[in-house]
Amino acid sequence: MTACCFKDSKEGFVSFTLTWFTGSDKFELFFRCSSSIICISILNVPPYFFISCPSVTVRSSLQKQQSLPVRPIIPLVARISDQNASGAPPMTVREKSRLDKFKQLLASPNTDLEELRKHSWSGIPREVRPITWRLLSGYLPANKERRELVLKRKREEYFGFIEQYYHSRTDEHYKDTYRQIHIDIPRTNPLIPLFQQPAVQEVFERILFIWAIRHPASGYVQGINDLVTPFFVVFLSEFVTEDMENFEVAALPLETQRNIEADSFWCMSKLLDGIQDNYTFAQPGIQNKVKALEELVSRIDEDVHNHFKKYEVEYLQFAFRWMNNLLMRELPLRCTIRLWDTYQAEAEGFSHFHLYVCAAFLIEWRKEILSMVDFQGLLMLLQNLPTIHWGNEEVGLLLAEAYRLKYMFADAPSHYKR
Repeated sequence: MTACCFKDSKEGFVSFTLTWFTGSDKFELFFRCSSSIICISILNVPPYFFISCPSVTVRSSLQKQQSLPVRPIIPLVARISDQNASGAPPMTVREKSRLDKFKQLLASPNTDLEELRKHSWSGIPREVRPITWRLLSGYLPANKERRELVLKRKREEYFGFIEQYYHSRTDEHYKDTYRQIHIDIPRTNPLIPLFQQPAVQEVFERILFIWAIRHPASGYVQGINDLVTPFFVVFLSEFVTEDMENFEVAALPLETQRNIEADSFWCMSKLLDGIQDNYTFAQPGIQNKVKALEELVSRIDEDVHNHFKKYEVEYLQFAFRWMNNLLMRELPLRCTIRLWDTYQAEAEGFSHFHLYVCAAFLIEWRKEILSMVDFQGLLMLLQNLPTIHWGNEEVGLLLAEAYRLKYMFADAPSHYKR
């Protein structure tokens, strides 16, 4: 976020503002200069809380921004079964019919994965989400008879990795990797008590360390820690239905804890297999996706694109985090889980469809964006978008718009390339 700004007194005033956002996974410095302005921006910081220096003069536009909604300490994980922010009944006739269809597909001797994807695109019922995610990620086979055997083998394989490699976390070659993971884990969803439990943090440390040493091309990169969270929550939901935010994971049987851990590792690994170039040296995947987002927005909303150019806002300054963390820092966790229902149902959901979701997400805030008339105000808005009360309805509309954009542009790339 904006760190400091100086303006020439000849233009009427001199002001200095200081803004810190903590809990970051990655700090990026951007220097922005014009004839009378020098700005330094620190980017990719989660909007969990905001601190401003009281002794400095803050420009009126910044003061207006401080009235934007911020994420309060509320249960973002709890009541996953009631994803509708509008307070709709937990199970309508239509929802029951959908659940029955899922159960029918999953009970088949050989699950029709294409049919399962079709039904999952518009959201997966909580009761069947864990097994559906395992199937759609490619972790479980479609053949029902083979599933238990595969689960047993893969879970044993994961804990074989633990026995083989985890002791090496203190070795000279790996200690920096483990140290960074150890630092980042408490920053993962810091407002949710579930993720501050020692037992849960140890699970995340093992998952991330084993993944890092088995993928030396990228190793561990800040941001990957977030990607464990939805899988962990979904697989935990098989055993917890109420107040998951505060549930004591250590109270579960040890075997259950181990199964949740192993399944989270393998499904996260499947996800990362498709976007690993996001995390290799210099993160070329993210650089390319941010550039593609800029080109796409320039075609679908020229006013917003030109507004960014006018106030010298670079897409990398806000969209890096959108790509690096798959919008997890912009949305409540319940919304991320719903979003990932569709990502896993969509071909190349995480690697390709996400671009169109980001474009739709940006244009969702066009009115607020166009109302900002300075660099600071724009960055503060873009890095603190007020989504805390979003639920299924908002995510559904976002996905529908993203699908429309994909239909218009995905098969005609020249439409968004300059």
